[in-house]
Amino acid sequence: MPVSDALEDIYRRDGRKVFATLVRLLGGFDPAEEALHDAFRIAADRWPTEGVPRNPVAWLVSAGRFRAIDRMRRERRLVSLDDAVDAVEAEPDPAALPGEQDGLEDDQLRLIFTCCHPSLAEEARIALTLREVCGLATEAIARAVLVTQSALAQRIVRAKAKIRDARIPYHVPDADELPERLPSVLRVIYLIFNEGYAPSSGERATNPTLSREAIRLARLLRTLLPEPEVAGLLGLMLLQESRRMAREAAAGAFISLEEQDRTLWDRAAIAEGQALVEQALRSGRIGSYTLQAAIAAVHGDARSWADTDWTQIVGLYDALLRLEPSPVIALNRAVAVAMRDGAVTGLALIDELMRLPELAQYVPGHAARADLCRRAARYDEARDAYRKALALSDQQPAIRYFQQQLDRLPVPGG
Repeated sequence: MPVSDALEDIYRRDGRKVFATLVRLLGGFDPAEEALHDAFRIAADRWPTEGVPRNPVAWLVSAGRFRAIDRMRRERRLVSLDDAVDAVEAEPDPAALPGEQDGLEDDQLRLIFTCCHPSLAEEARIALTLREVCGLATEAIARAVLVTQSALAQRIVRAKAKIRDARIPYHVPDADELPERLPSVLRVIYLIFNEGYAPSSGERATNPTLSREAIRLARLLRTLLPEPEVAGLLGLMLLQESRRMAREAAAGAFISLEEQDRTLWDRAAIAEGQALVEQALRSGRIGSYTLQAAIAAVHGDARSWADTDWTQIVGLYDALLRLEPSPVIALNRAVAVAMRDGAVTGLALIDELMRLPELAQYVPGHAARADLCRRAARYDEARDAYRKALALSDQQPAIRYFQQQLDRLPVPGG
């Protein structure tokens, strides 16, 4: 393989690993980013003649660190220019970083927990994680989360400043802190996934870049921190992502789970997701992501909508509601009850839930009510509910779907 191709492959595969260690060694995001690019520039100059080192990641960490130290010395005028040049030309030596080999993976975990610190606002955690852990360009993140590039850049700058000024520690929480801190990390990863799997607005029904990055983050987190709920979240995302190819029509409209062509589902992703769910359930430490994944696994088992085991799904929602009471979970349970016991039974539950202030502007709630009214042949109510969903939705595929459903309803008086 040509050196240039090897270097590009290492940057793509291990660049953020190098960056994470440089953050720890240099004490900040910006010097680490500069050192990362310096390290790859040095490698591009040297490797074509010297060859790719046996341990390229440690070599790059060492090169970036030396160049950053040299820059800091020059800025502080602590050494002469000749000494600085000598320092730059020195061969990067992985042995100069005792124990770094064992710490490289841990550094990525430290970086995830730093970016997802609960003292940061949720939107800042998402932006910082996508930029610093995933390495996505600011422009790409801004486009994905539907804010301007300048607004996104300011969000990242403010988050970095808060980490610096508040002296947020760059470390993995101690064992006694982990139960409190891990949910914040998992929530950020799942929010990133959801914005990719079902964007809150825009023209497309999915944004694969974000959903795949979230899955990659969860894989990394599970490798470094094999907690059952991490496995549960990864399983949940794999099971949901397995349906992505079946969720969007050629015209860009959203396709409901009932109407999806299940031959397009990714069976390998389903098998992996189900195995992760079983592993998490066997641990006995069952969290909300694991229960949601178990529900998705039941859908993955069903070869058709009619074959779905709604009794099992209702039971899982009962357990999830006990663990995490929320109107949204109760709404999802009501839909499952409707599929098991009939639309009228489910509507009685949904009508009560939709009186809650939390669900007044909740698009999926109005959409679920519209669908159940349609199934119960209450077409006027279905029409009103679809119109409410249309009025509240900012996502174009969902708008097209609701309009299609409206157009399919029997004409009044017809």
